[in-house]
Amino acid sequence: MKSRYHIVILVTFLLVTLSLIISTVNYAISLNSTGVQLRESSLPLTVDNIYTKIQKQIIEPNLVSSMMANDTFLKDWLINHEGDVDKISTYLEMIKNKHNMLITFLVSEKTKNYYTANGLLEQVAQDNPNNAWYFNFIQSPNKHEINLDFNDHIDDSMIMFINHKIYDQQYHMIGATGIGLKISYVNEMLNYFRQKYHFNVYFLNKSGEVVLYEHGVNPLRNIKDVKELNDMKDLIISKESKLLEYTKDNQEYLINTKYIPELDLYLVVEAKLSEFLQNVKKTFYFNLICSLFGTLLIAFLILKSVNKYYKEIDYLAKYDDLTHLKNRRAFNEELEHFLLLCKRRHSHLSLTFFDLDDFKNINDTFGHQIGDKVLQRIADILKENLRQTDIMGRWGGEEFIVAFIETELEDAKFIADKIRVRIEKDEVLSQLTNAQVTASFGITTVNTHDSVDSLLNRVDQALYKAKDNGKNQVVCI
Repeated sequence: MKSRYHIVILVTFLLVTLSLIISTVNYAISLNSTGVQLRESSLPLTVDNIYTKIQKQIIEPNLVSSMMANDTFLKDWLINHEGDVDKISTYLEMIKNKHNMLITFLVSEKTKNYYTANGLLEQVAQDNPNNAWYFNFIQSPNKHEINLDFNDHIDDSMIMFINHKIYDQQYHMIGATGIGLKISYVNEMLNYFRQKYHFNVYFLNKSGEVVLYEHGVNPLRNIKDVKELNDMKDLIISKESKLLEYTKDNQEYLINTKYIPELDLYLVVEAKLSEFLQNVKKTFYFNLICSLFGTLLIAFLILKSVNKYYKEIDYLAKYDDLTHLKNRRAFNEELEHFLLLCKRRHSHLSLTFFDLDDFKNINDTFGHQIGDKVLQRIADILKENLRQTDIMGRWGGEEFIVAFIETELEDAKFIADKIRVRIEKDEVLSQLTNAQVTASFGITTVNTHDSVDSLLNRVDQALYKAKDNGKNQVVCI
């Protein structure tokens, strides 16, 4: 019994160990491949993908704004026809509708008038905080800029303005023009890349200031606020694309940068390595659970099979394969057990040993197949006429033995004689042999000083007497 569980435990241990090793190796390989794929494929491809989308979402409006700043009609209107407000409002409305912009605007440097498709909106003034963008813009050396701002006259949400300066032929600034887009357009784009690819996307100007970012998500306003990024500022603010790594708060980050000349901004795509390893870890735990479950299932099936085979082996070790009665070894073990109980309890135990008469003639005349059927029928007769508490077995060949538990000699003799008569008159046996089948019985009962050997020896002597006395009878000793 113990050995079978040792086998199952050993096999289970080996399977669990193998599952752990395979899962761990796969986990390590997946970690490495995920990092390599992120560095060599995912980040660079995502940067290119984002750049393509930016061309549609941001660069196209920037080109529209640049086109307006270089439009000869607009320049001529500022220099010679600014009094005709209808012309400029019609022009701005046409650009707005054609390119599906939220707003198109024009500011005259000479009059400081702010025009939209609806006509004159206001006059910009230096003491008005809402107009600070314009005065900062005209004082900067940049020909164009992108800024995020609120404008109560246009919309109550944040707007991204793309502003371009307008110059005359002498390269004197005569105004500023541009377009406005709801920041939600850009915000949705950045949100898309964060949600789908787990990338944090933002845009920097030359000073390292974060100009465009996903609203409410990216708290970074300038890379100088993060020491690790500030240390790499010269690498990040570079017109060459870079793949950089840094560690912050025990978290590893990868960033890919790309300069966008149309906007004069630096695109930064940032990936937190742990977020990409989460799926690998989930896969590792899932595979590990599946492996352990499979191992337990296999162990259960092995245990079930082992139990089945052990039962079969145990049965074959204790029972005669032909008659399904106990074999000699199993009968002796039980007889020894009951003999000890009999002496301890001072109860009765009787033993009968019987042999089929002239069984060799049956085998020689009808063959061993008929002889086997005769033996099987004898076993059936015993099962039909004995109690379940009695022990019955096939001693060998045509010899059978029965131990009558808690039975005195006279009662045992009566039962034995009953079985003898049943064998003699059994129709099945007569049909098999075309004659009567008989058996000789020897019976004895347990004495105080009996051992198994002495008991078997005495009942064997009784059987010989039955044979010597003419067979087909019961003899007691």
